[in-house]
Amino acid sequence: MQESGHSDRRTRKMPGVGLIHIPVTVRVPNTSDKSYETQFLVDTGATDSVAPASELRRIGIKPVGVRRYELADGGEVEYEFGIAQIEFMDEITGGIIVFGPETGIPILGATQLESAGIWVDPVTHLLRKLHAVPLK
Repeated sequence: MQESGHSDRRTRKMPGVGLIHIPVTVRVPNTSDKSYETQFLVDTGATDSVAPASELRRIGIKPVGVRRYELADGGEVEYEFGIAQIEFMDEITGGIIVFGPETGIPILGATQLESAGIWVDPVTHLLRKLHAVPLK
């Protein structure tokens, strides 16, 4: 995760490699009335997904707990988290979403990528869909 003023070394641009941003829609599970839609940074180094706390509250997602998270600079912070339906690349998945800082970049974490059967091609640095999601 990235706090305002902190550089996130996991998402720094590497020579010839750009950061991957994709459109993501977040909703309360099994609803269609309110949603938060924006570009999320794909971050395979982050376990959970993150969105601004005010946007999550606006669409009706409620905190269900608090977790301690390690930031890119090595610091630790506690954030509330909730359960969300997360839609991207014509896939629907769900899971933990962190009530992040208002100035932070929305992040799509590895858990949601994997559960949707999406992976980052290490050669092209593009997102790819698996032919079939492993169930073994």
